[in-house]
Amino acid sequence: MSTGQGAPKFSPVRDILAGIIMAGTSVPQLVAYAETVGVAGYRGLATAGPSLLVFGVVTGSPWMNCGVTSLTALMANADLKGDDYVQEFGEEKYVDLVSAYSLVVGVASLFLAVVGFGRLASKVPTTVRAGFKWGCSLGVLNAAIPNALLAQGSSTVKELINSTESLYQIITFLQQTVPLAAGSTTLAKIVYLLTHPHVWAIVPATLFGTATLFVMYGKSYLPNACPPGTEVIIATVAATFFSIYTNYSTLYGTVGDIPESDPSSGMALFNGAVHLPIELQSYQHLLFDVPLLSRFNDSYIQLFGTACLFSAINFLSIVGIASGFETENGLSWSPSRELVAQGVACGVAGMTGSAPVSGSLSRSLISRMAGTTSQLACMVTAMCWICFLPYMRFMTPTPKAVLSAVIVSAVVKGVLVPKELLAMTSRSDKLVGWGTAIATATMSPSLGFGIGIALFCLVAFVQRGTKDETKRKQT
Repeated sequence: MSTGQGAPKFSPVRDILAGIIMAGTSVPQLVAYAETVGVAGYRGLATAGPSLLVFGVVTGSPWMNCGVTSLTALMANADLKGDDYVQEFGEEKYVDLVSAYSLVVGVASLFLAVVGFGRLASKVPTTVRAGFKWGCSLGVLNAAIPNALLAQGSSTVKELINSTESLYQIITFLQQTVPLAAGSTTLAKIVYLLTHPHVWAIVPATLFGTATLFVMYGKSYLPNACPPGTEVIIATVAATFFSIYTNYSTLYGTVGDIPESDPSSGMALFNGAVHLPIELQSYQHLLFDVPLLSRFNDSYIQLFGTACLFSAINFLSIVGIASGFETENGLSWSPSRELVAQGVACGVAGMTGSAPVSGSLSRSLISRMAGTTSQLACMVTAMCWICFLPYMRFMTPTPKAVLSAVIVSAVVKGVLVPKELLAMTSRSDKLVGWGTAIATATMSPSLGFGIGIALFCLVAFVQRGTKDETKRKQT
């Protein structure tokens, strides 16, 4: 039953205020998820605005908010084998690779909208969705742990692998024996970290633990007048000041230098009177010069098929958010329109150097709670990020440990207590749900989702055959 009255009455003042609140509360997420993609955290700030701006123009939901999420960040890194690519070719080349992939995902989203996939998306079995959600949440948790516990994050992990014979042998065995199970090597690293606390860096680990607890439970101690996400801002600002007034940045991982923007660079508007710090990349360069195809065995079919699967999985986030708003607030929505909005936003994300984007549940809920009445709010948020980018250098000393705390606080409860999976009672549902979860966690999100659908179809086929056999015997 709907508990609301549909779309709220338009109020530009409320939208402007809500947009500013969203801009402030989302900054730590932007930085954190950029790190999950495998690029420098500041790039999350530099590229978030344009895609959200066009999404706000196209979407039909007043509350829907989009951006790089934990899921899109994890999937992009997994599909592109980001860590390996950065190590071999460097971050700048990897940014081009991610951008090209975002552009292809945008095209794939528009293709799926044209063929009517939007209407089918809501029919994905709940068992598959539950298992996929848990597997991805575990993957996000795994990606955040190194920056939370080690002095220099992933680089420290590499040093540990090279200096620890047992861990090196396990990783090598997994890579050679089950090359498709990329997630299993990550799990092996994380299990080693969690079971060997003597390798932790005490200061980042303590900062991470304190910040995680505050983000998860601090809201209940703050005044009711504080907007949603205030606890995230407080934790981030406090950790940044701690880093500034100590020698933290010389010993441990931080966001790092944010390049200064040339005031005259970027996109010029009104005959050069206004300059926005937005650098558009050439789509010809992204599509024809970037070696994206090499990450997919030089197969256009594999590339576009993977991009379509990425788009389809991405869209499930929007389906879940929009369906929730429809149930709780009576807000009707168009699947085709929202899939087009995702496609356009991903295309712009690629042109501006961002990973693929999708609906963000946390930011959409905050938008609703902040009193948003129309799409104007997310456009205000986007313009805040774009216009204030040259002044974001204050985040240079922000510890990566606190950004990991932001990520972990959002997923850890769901990983430790997977309510949807635990609520399954039938053997067939458990097989599909947990099979999807394990495949997603030990392989990759795309493979895990595909295996989940295959398991569901196999179980349905067997059950149908059993029912037919029973009827035949009865007759």
